[in-house]
Amino acid sequence: MRDARSELDELGVQALGISPDDPKKQARFDRRHRLGFRLLSDPDHSVAEAYGVWREKRFVGRTYLGVHRSSFLVDGAGRIAGAWYGIKPDETVPAAMSALAG
Repeated sequence: MRDARSELDELGVQALGISPDDPKKQARFDRRHRLGFRLLSDPDHSVAEAYGVWREKRFVGRTYLGVHRSSFLVDGAGRIAGAWYGIKPDETVPAAMSALAG
């Protein structure tokens, strides 16, 4: 998203990131990676639950609840125009641009 910022701006698309991390941790992440888009905090993961991305995960034999990496394209009326679950970071912009192209 960061690297496609000018292209998205030209299309009138606003990028947002959301995670259960607290705002201070997000600010450090933003400074380190120079994201250039707004990060929203969802500490009680209510938004993640509403979008169906708060799921059971497994890592190194451990099971826990966490955010399943996903991307959503929301139109001006607040409707989901595209949803990609389990998407890789480098696939996010091409998927959104394809959806925007029709």
